[in-house]
Formats: sequence, C-alpha cells, structure tokens
Amino acid sequence: MTTLISRLAAGETLFTAWSSIPDALTVEIMAGQGYDAVTLDMQHGGHHEDSVLRSIPGILRSGAHPVVRIPVGRFDMASRALDFGAEAVIAPMINSVADARAFGAAMKYPPLGERSWGPTFALPRSGNRDSQDWLLNSNARTLAFAMVETRAALDALDGILEAPGVDGIFVGPADFSIAWTGGTAVDPVREDMMEVIADIAGRTLAAGKVGGIYLTNVAMAGRFAAMGYRFQAVSSEIRAIAAGSAALLGEARGSLT
Repeated sequence: MTTLISRLAAGETLFTAWSSIPDALTVEIMAGQGYDAVTLDMQHGGHHEDSVLRSIPGILRSGAHPVVRIPVGRFDMASRALDFGAEAVIAPMINSVADARAFGAAMKYPPLGERSWGPTFALPRSGNRDSQDWLLNSNARTLAFAMVETRAALDALDGILEAPGVDGIFVGPADFSIAWTGGTAVDPVREDMMEVIADIAGRTLAAGKVGGIYLTNVAMAGRFAAMGYRFQAVSSEIRAIAAGSAALLGEARGSLT
C-alpha cells in the first residue's frame, strides 16, 4: 500500500479536497473526483467523530488518502482518527513546543509517543491483518501535521519541528494573516507575508519534514510548491459545487445566445 507520507517523501506535490459537510455520501463523491486525499475538517467544518468514522471507507475505496483536521487541543481525537483509519492528522493552533509534544505523543506508538493500542477499524480497513507489522510500522506510516498560524507558533517553529512525532508543518494562511496584521485584516495571499511563508517551508524542509498549506487561490499552487509545500488543500465541497455550478450554468445560458 502506497502511503501519503511515502508519496510526499518521494517529492510528489499532492492535492487534498477539504470536506466540511459531515455526510459520508458527499465525502465519497468528493473522493472520486481525482484528489490525492480528502481532509475531514472537525475544526471549522461540521465533521464529528461519527462522520469521520463513517466517511473514511469511502475515501479508501476511491484510492485517496484519508486525512482529519481535529479541533483545537483535541489530541485524543488525533489517536481516534488514526484508529478509524486516517493516514494523517492536522492539528490546529500548535503555538508552543509543549503543544507539539502533546500532539506528537498522541500520534505515535511507544517508544516515540504514547498512542494507546486499539486500531479497531484501521487495521481491517487497511487490509493488513498482521498486528505486529502494524505496531512496528505505523509510526512511519502516519503523518502528524502541526499547524503554524500565529506569531507564537512562528517564534517556536524550530522547537515544534524538533518535537518527537511531528512529521510536518501545515500553514493556515488566513489565521496567519490575521496574526501578521495584528488582527486588522484577513488576507491569506498578502504579498508582504510571502517571504516568511517561504521561510517556514525552507526551515521545514531543512528539518526533513513535510510542508503543507491551504490554498485560497488555486493559482498560487505552483508558487507554494516552489517554496516547498508539497501537500496543498485545494477545495471544499462548497467551493467545488459553486465553481461547478457557475461553469455549468454559464455554458447552458451561453448556449441560448
């Protein structure tokens, strides 16, 4: 089985859909659209434990990689997401080394972390029936993204990157822009913060970790990839439906003339 983390380590640039609607059928449809991964958002989206549990099989059947963004501070949910079959977890508002250490510990089995044994759904969903193999190799198969989206996180970046169990950094550019402007503006593509966004990617790569970012403007994908962001969130269902509807209606109405 080719994992998300192995593809990223090989240098691929991968795109994830961003799911906010807590409905397994909707997730299944999104997973079938050609995205490399689908991220189930529990922080700002409507996903909850039951919808994550029920949505992951549809993602796996499509051949995409299941990812979960947990709510702020819910490191217990990081372990549960992995036990449900997620390959990666994105943890928001990792603002200190202590946050990063707690997150990393929840993501990895001993001796690296403190994850409790119990892959009740993940093991059969993976097609792997070998519990010993699962124990010995899961730490290398799972991807822990710590979100950097505040000035505190930026100041602590080197320590966050060194935290055991943390495999990558995921930049939330909207919150970062709010922090960057002292709470006066939200602008995820502000040109005056691109240098520091690039620096975050460079430091992440130098530490041997994976860089990820949320795209509010898909035309920025190439620029962010050049910085080193190999895991990029492209679209929510709401945005995809809006874009598809606009294109279809535009074509239909255009044909009338």
